[in-house]
Amino acid sequence: MGNRRRVAERRKTNPAVLGGMIAVVLGGTGIGVYALLGSGAAAENGAQSSSSEKAKAVKTGPLSATEVKTAAREFLTAWQQGKVSEAAAATDGTTAAKALLTGYTKDAHITDVTLTAGTRTGAKVPFSVKGTVSYKGTSKPLTYDSALTVVRRAEDGKPLVEWHPGIVHPDLKDGDTLVTGASGTPPVKALDRDGGEITEDEYPSLGSVLDGLREKYGEKAGGKAGIELQVVRGKESKKAELSDKTLVELSKGTPGTVETTLSPTLQAAAEKQVATKSKASVVVLRPSTGEILAAANSSHGFNIAFQGSLAPGSTMKVITSSLLIEKGLASAEKEHPCPKYFTYGHWKFQNDDKFEIKGGTFKASFARSCNTAFISQAPELDDDSLTKQAQQVFGLALNNWAVGVPTFDGAVPVQSQAQMAAELIGQGGVRMNPLNMASVSATVKTGTFKQPYLVAPDVDGRQLAKASRTMSAATLSQLRDLMSYTAAYGTAAEAMSGVTGDVGAKTGSAEVDNQKKPNGWFTAYRDDLAAAGVVQQGGHGGETAGPLVAALLKAGG
Repeated sequence: MGNRRRVAERRKTNPAVLGGMIAVVLGGTGIGVYALLGSGAAAENGAQSSSSEKAKAVKTGPLSATEVKTAAREFLTAWQQGKVSEAAAATDGTTAAKALLTGYTKDAHITDVTLTAGTRTGAKVPFSVKGTVSYKGTSKPLTYDSALTVVRRAEDGKPLVEWHPGIVHPDLKDGDTLVTGASGTPPVKALDRDGGEITEDEYPSLGSVLDGLREKYGEKAGGKAGIELQVVRGKESKKAELSDKTLVELSKGTPGTVETTLSPTLQAAAEKQVATKSKASVVVLRPSTGEILAAANSSHGFNIAFQGSLAPGSTMKVITSSLLIEKGLASAEKEHPCPKYFTYGHWKFQNDDKFEIKGGTFKASFARSCNTAFISQAPELDDDSLTKQAQQVFGLALNNWAVGVPTFDGAVPVQSQAQMAAELIGQGGVRMNPLNMASVSATVKTGTFKQPYLVAPDVDGRQLAKASRTMSAATLSQLRDLMSYTAAYGTAAEAMSGVTGDVGAKTGSAEVDNQKKPNGWFTAYRDDLAAAGVVQQGGHGGETAGPLVAALLKAGG
């Protein structure tokens, strides 16, 4: 696509031509290919081999700077000279490396390659790539940065480049290829709900969304394909719902037009909000219709807002509460246990800071996000109770959403004992993303699940997912009361201060193994808006994701 960002070339030094051979410069020190020839012959001639000489010991331990530079130089020099077999042999993945490097010239039509190594950091060597993409008389420059890591082969101690496709281009995953030619799908011109063009330059978060729109609607929207260098996804990437990606556009195709539901005002606000955090993602919906009004991520690669798979923490208690109320195990105004600890399935669960609420109501436990208030009801539930509630009432975890671009629709697997109990508070096997949790708030607001969508279903006759049942009026009324009270007086109150209208909210913090701070979650609604966000490694949701979500609810007012 014409608005693709180009990776800026950052060349530190240039390879020097020495006696017809290319010396790749590593770490600012010129160590040419000629050095590989060395002067070892004299030493060899001066030594007598013996049949009784013991085999040389395999070298182990950390790699020296010289070993790293030499291994990197051998690989980069061979690649630059087009000696694919030699370059592949300098890696620990010879077969895969040979196939991808062969395709780099044969299928991607990349020529005149210059590789310039940067300053080594430990075993890692960054390098810049400069080349030309040429196809049927049309050429365009190609520049990007990459990096390699050198490892020691266990069997003989030889330093080799650790192989993975991202060395060749950072957008490549296992099984992906680089191909230049007539693109398989025509480009699309995506429009927001007001008719304005959506571009990645204006909305950096939407790069993967635009890729998804092109893949699904390129051929249907009436466009004509152009000539492009593309990352063509393999089986593993397709399983992860990654779309093909354009790297260089040699000749423009004729784009077809695709209308979306995105609000330019809210999308701009969402981009601004996530830019304040390093790992933030947000989604805004219209509950009455399911229209997606905005989606943004701090990082602009993988679309966590739509495709993330993260434990949602206590925001899951919205779904769990609806289950407990329906089954008569909790009631907003009735007394409900919130002890410091509760043991189930041989796991001892506790509340944040080990607090307890003596003689409090379920509303108080929800507003303060008491874990044990929910865990204590696990003995009364079947293993599949929460799974059914999420699927049947909230439309989640059935893998049947037809949004218009790839999404992950949540997961609430059937589990037992301690793992089942952990799922009640959004841990265990439960996995969600901001799109899912914004939909949860939207369902509470309207009382009925309406599948979120980015492109109207009548554009291509898609069937939107439906829930098999709705909550009873009594359950829905109590659930709204719980979220409203939490927004006014509970853990969400500070973030929701100043958000007027019919509001409700729930905070969440999800613990992640080997992560110092939990992921902070927040889901809320205001009138005919619903939103959710996550800040990974942010801490408490009310303090991290909460202000982002609240700001978007205000912006859409």
